[in-house]
Amino acid sequence: MNTETKFIIGIALVTLIVITAGAFVLGKGNGQPKQVLDSVDQNILLANSKHAIGNPETAIKIVEFADFQCPACGQAHPIIKKVLESNKDRAYFVFRHFPLPSHKNSKSAAQAAEAAGEQDKFWEMHDLIFENQKEWSESGKAQEIFESYAQKLGLDLGKFKEDFDKVKNPIEQDYADGNRVGVDSTPTFFINGQKYPGVVSFEQFQKLIDQIPAK
Repeated sequence: MNTETKFIIGIALVTLIVITAGAFVLGKGNGQPKQVLDSVDQNILLANSKHAIGNPETAIKIVEFADFQCPACGQAHPIIKKVLESNKDRAYFVFRHFPLPSHKNSKSAAQAAEAAGEQDKFWEMHDLIFENQKEWSESGKAQEIFESYAQKLGLDLGKFKEDFDKVKNPIEQDYADGNRVGVDSTPTFFINGQKYPGVVSFEQFQKLIDQIPAK
């Protein structure tokens, strides 16, 4: 290979790197959440869901597939709370489980939330689990920690322990439905059937919500 050929190949490689970097910067710099354009059947997203906040007749339906042990889901948790507080009469929110196999305590956390739900405290346990994520995520005694949360919430601890191993079906249903609609990471949000993987900022959520006409 002569010197001229080497020079031309070098220029081509540098140009390719610059173009790729520029595309990455442009993609990151627009402040928009990544949207997957194919719309998902709302019946799959909503039909088997157990846990929702708001009026299902509203024009805006937000579905989250989340893993309690996922740090990004923990980051998204206060954002969702703020979104719902700011759009009380406009948004209907559905939470669905998607425990990732790589997270050793994620299924146990989902079971704890479902067991609390058997005593009408799903959302309270949901919040405690997310807000104390660092305490139990890598613990070898996660279930004991969840039992302490149950006590803090005033639950019947005997019933909580009994229900803990009986509440796997809704978790498995959520996971199966997540796979059907193409969830492969957490959190993954669907806003009126449009898929938005990853953490969506409050400002981005609000912009998307404001674009949807009220019923």
